[in-house]
Amino acid sequence: MPNKIHYADNPLDLFNEWFHEAASQEINDPNAMSLATVSPTGLPSVRMVLLKGLTDDQFVFYTNLNSRKAKEIRQDPRVGLCFYWKSLHKQVRVEGVCEEVTMEEADAYFATRPVGSQIGAWASQQSEFLENRATLEEALAKYALEFGDNPVPRPRHWSGFKVTPTLIEFWQEQPFRLHDRIVYTQENKAWTYKRLYP
Repeated sequence: MPNKIHYADNPLDLFNEWFHEAASQEINDPNAMSLATVSPTGLPSVRMVLLKGLTDDQFVFYTNLNSRKAKEIRQDPRVGLCFYWKSLHKQVRVEGVCEEVTMEEADAYFATRPVGSQIGAWASQQSEFLENRATLEEALAKYALEFGDNPVPRPRHWSGFKVTPTLIEFWQEQPFRLHDRIVYTQENKAWTYKRLYP
């Protein structure tokens, strides 16, 4: 029988424990998470992004500010996140509210990216119609030539968001689909938790 979820006073402590376990056991991208946003018509919109930090109890990710997800977040900052670590048989769901990172935070993270990814941030008009792949490759070549061996500055249309969680649910697989679930909710900066039926 797999272990049951143990309680923690702060769910971020439990998340960190699970995340470090995933980082040591998941083969690919243990920091991958689905990000759900709300479209202008109220429909859910979801895609995979990468968690790039958990700072000040906020989940941090980066993106092109002209992308669909960024536009939707700026219109409605309420989002959902979901981590699923198949090898661990564990999942974490997060509900919360987004805010943009500071320019200094975006600059600092951008400087750590591989040069190819930095140039890609300049070349890609994320979420816009692309007639053919050659157009993107031409843009990549153009910016690679333009920057040469110099440091690549962060484009102003590229930044990040921090998600302040208001709900965090931990799910752990159990035999016969009788899974273990604990949900934390936050009110007045205090976390409370309860166990849920599978």
